[in-house]
Amino acid sequence: MGADGAQGGGGVDALRYATAYHAPVLAAETLDLLITDPAGLYVDGTLGGGGHSAALLDALGEGALVVGIDQDPEALATARARLADAEAAGRFVALEGNFGDLGALLGRAGLGPAHDRPATGVLLDLGVSSHQIDEATRGFAFSAEGPLDMRMAAGGTEAGETAADLIARLDADALADVIYQYGEERRSRAIARAIKKAAPTTTAELADAVRASVPTREEVKSLARVFQALRIAVNGEMDVLERALPAALDVLADGGRLAVMSYHSLEDRRAKQFLKTGRFTAQVEKDFYGNPITPWAPVTRKPVTASDAEIARNPRARSARLRVAEKQTPPGPSERRPGA
Repeated sequence: MGADGAQGGGGVDALRYATAYHAPVLAAETLDLLITDPAGLYVDGTLGGGGHSAALLDALGEGALVVGIDQDPEALATARARLADAEAAGRFVALEGNFGDLGALLGRAGLGPAHDRPATGVLLDLGVSSHQIDEATRGFAFSAEGPLDMRMAAGGTEAGETAADLIARLDADALADVIYQYGEERRSRAIARAIKKAAPTTTAELADAVRASVPTREEVKSLARVFQALRIAVNGEMDVLERALPAALDVLADGGRLAVMSYHSLEDRRAKQFLKTGRFTAQVEKDFYGNPITPWAPVTRKPVTASDAEIARNPRARSARLRVAEKQTPPGPSERRPGA
């Protein structure tokens, strides 16, 4: 469970890294669990406003390097301005791209195992930044009217289709499948039919279509589920996550750690499974003696959650779940023992 108060273990002041752009969640806990070598290479695969990267840079030694990756040009510009001194000193590098491609992005920057500079730690904070949610023109929130966009990389080279484009392209059955699969919304069929009839191009029009399809007492939960489902589909978030987790394993040095912060059950289930077995299937690979074979040693047995104090300051932290594991080299056949 989360630690109480504004400071986590190690006396890190979590409030220090919050800005108007975004408040990093579980900052103190992340540093405590992720950092093993103060001179290592750490990858912030979801840079956002740079809060977690700023915290890492303050906690690490002068010889360390922090690499921040983001596909949103606005987030990159904000983080680079914030971390300009560290970038000028050669302690911070910003890379534009999708964190699912973190291995290739590091390689092009002359980093990673192929360049004898594997990562000591990788952080993946899977949440949408406060700025993206609050900026009506991004179309992520049903509480403010704006174009029905929802692209994480809006304005970037990987922008792709908008939520309005997706709705127009899918028939009612396919749209219902998206809403059910990614939003876990049991009224997906009725909602999808109403959305297709409305043909929304703004967040307000989409919200009105959803409200017309559900009981008043369920409006807020259904709206949240539908907007989440469309955002996940527009950005291919589950596919990206299933690329990013193996990529993080590949770039880590033995003894390096991967921290994954998720905000809904779909992400958390995938992270939990991968950090347990190194696979996305329920079946666990075992050796001749029946011992599980996994590239991970658990650092957290249960997900770390935000303290009451942090939730009071930042209600969006309520749903955060942080899991951390350490890369290990599975023993060779000659090293294994029955029951080991």
